[in-house]
Amino acid sequence: MAQSSLFDPQDTALTLAEYGLRIKQAVNTAPSLQAQWVKAETSDVQVRRGHCYLELIEKSADGGTTVARASAAIWANTFTALAARFQAVTGTAFGTGMKVMVKVSANYHEQYGLKLVITDINPEFTLGDMERQRREILERLTREGIIELNRQLPWPAAPQRIAVVSAAGAAGYGDFMNQLDNNPYGLKFYTRLFQAMMQGVNTVPSVLAALGKIAEHRQAFDCVVIIRGGGSTSDLNAFDNYDLAAAIARFPLPVITGIGHERDVTVLDHVAALRVKTPTAAAEFLIQRGTNALAHLTEVSNTIAALVRDTLAHAREQLAFYTSVMPMAAGNRLATERTNLVHSIQLMQTGITTLMMREQMRLEALADKVTLLSPRNILNRGYSLTMHNGQFVTDATMLKPGDVVTTHFKNGLARATVNLVKQQ
Repeated sequence: MAQSSLFDPQDTALTLAEYGLRIKQAVNTAPSLQAQWVKAETSDVQVRRGHCYLELIEKSADGGTTVARASAAIWANTFTALAARFQAVTGTAFGTGMKVMVKVSANYHEQYGLKLVITDINPEFTLGDMERQRREILERLTREGIIELNRQLPWPAAPQRIAVVSAAGAAGYGDFMNQLDNNPYGLKFYTRLFQAMMQGVNTVPSVLAALGKIAEHRQAFDCVVIIRGGGSTSDLNAFDNYDLAAAIARFPLPVITGIGHERDVTVLDHVAALRVKTPTAAAEFLIQRGTNALAHLTEVSNTIAALVRDTLAHAREQLAFYTSVMPMAAGNRLATERTNLVHSIQLMQTGITTLMMREQMRLEALADKVTLLSPRNILNRGYSLTMHNGQFVTDATMLKPGDVVTTHFKNGLARATVNLVKQQ
């Protein structure tokens, strides 16, 4: 008996196409693989020629690892209706990164391999997941005690210095500026645009960057307005973000959000100081604050004017009263002052007489002293007075030998020449 060759089964081996056909028959006819509802997350969603191609993935509980992956497609004849219903229910377009519940059937093709064909979508499941995420973010903000912080900030009476976060060419930004600049009350507003992406994957980082720049110059502004123009609400998912919501909640200036339609409410709307439905409504709020402040100022001005008028009227009444009583009051006053004047004159006369008598007595005493001390009285009492060069000699040092002196006596005089001066 001949030894078996390793290549003996070659006559019984299947071709790849034959083997693929077996897989196709097994997969495409297995009831358990057809029309099954599956929960997954969408990834790499692309629409080409009306067909939607994507991947369905499943992540681990901690979200760090992909534990299952499958290619999927929604054919054009199905996708149009499914996409419209999905957006009508969820308010957002079908796209990447969504938790979905889809009805799939396994389909194997010899050339293209295995693909899951999606024939139906449960939009309520996705809506519930989106709402769950919003609820979890709001609960976290509440636990951290920051959800009310921005709403608790005081508003300026008339906010006029406005920091605006928006896309430069957005229609909503243009509407906002037009409403402010052309307000019928002539109010002046000073705005500065901090540009940011308001849709797409860069929305969160660009808005956070704009808020950071505003915070650096917060002393220059009264409030912040975050506005987004019209368009699909499918781009609102970025505003259901914890980091962005926390930044607004902690922001040092009041924040106004006008980023959706009237029926759309994002997490940011829950933390901002004020949520309005449109950019124009944000402008109308600021204008209303200004007109309220202007009305209050007018009321205060009218109150002050009324007080001034009342004060002037009262003053006129008092002036009229004083004018009527002034002649009598003046007469009484003059009589009193006349009496006081007469009394003062009498007191002055008495004082002057007394002063004159006192000075007369002092002069007489001085005259007696002068008479008593006069040279004539000295001579009459037997003394003599010696003079030299017209001066009385009162000290020996005033003379020297040879000086001629004159000595006066009561009844005459004598001249003599000094022979000796002796000091004691």
